[in-house]
Amino acid sequence: MAAIKGFGSIILAGVIFLLSASMFTTNEKELAIMFRLGEIVKSDFDPGLHFKTPFVNNVQKFDARIQTMDSDPERYLTSEKKNVIVDSFAKWRISDVERYFTTMGGDARRANIRLAQVIKDGLRAEFGKRTVQEVISGERSEIMDSITSLANMQAKEFGIELIDVRIKRVDLAREVSESVYRRMEAERERVAKDLRSQGSEASEKIKADADRQRTVIIANAYKEAEVLRGEGDAKAAEIYAKAYGANPEFYSFYRSLNAYKESFKDKSDVMLIDPKADFFKYFEQSEIK
Repeated sequence: MAAIKGFGSIILAGVIFLLSASMFTTNEKELAIMFRLGEIVKSDFDPGLHFKTPFVNNVQKFDARIQTMDSDPERYLTSEKKNVIVDSFAKWRISDVERYFTTMGGDARRANIRLAQVIKDGLRAEFGKRTVQEVISGERSEIMDSITSLANMQAKEFGIELIDVRIKRVDLAREVSESVYRRMEAERERVAKDLRSQGSEASEKIKADADRQRTVIIANAYKEAEVLRGEGDAKAAEIYAKAYGANPEFYSFYRSLNAYKESFKDKSDVMLIDPKADFFKYFEQSEIK
């Protein structure tokens, strides 16, 4: 009885093993190829449970998701024969799993190497048609679109769909950067000199205009002062004339007194003059006639 139970367990285990060896599953993230003694039999499996012949068929699965190929920075020549360093990456996925297995052996690393070479050739061609200025500032999106379109045509031969090629960074080579920096420095220096020259010119114009205005203001002030002085002298002369005409003798006496006062301000003042001169005529007279 025990022998029968043991034999039944062996048979049951064998059945379970055969059933498990006869079934396999795939999901949405996988692509599968069924082989019969090394020959591809089928590859268009939908997600779910599938059957195969044990020991005759074998199944190999591949990642159906989008994969990223991150390339090392590469040096390219522009149309000006100047080096630029480009860092890029690409997004791809398997579109034809049979062709992918046939051309790449199902090896993602090998696929990345082949795809990287295709993209490098495309980048080399695109950068060779453009200047440094166009590459850096204006036409990067055009380059990426063009490379994606052209490289995808070649990638189809490998059973791969190239979804997108992106340029992360475009740097100038060291020698080019130094040359550009020197040109920028020279340009900034030229602009600075122009600005300083314009500033000096404006300064000279302002100074010249200020000097002209100063001269005009001083001349007008001097003119007005002379006019006022002349008017004052005329008025004084008129007053003196009227006063002299009213009493000439008093006017002469008044002027003599002022002259005496101005001449003898200090006790130490000495004058050598004839006492009978007209200057002392009022000293000799006791009264005004």
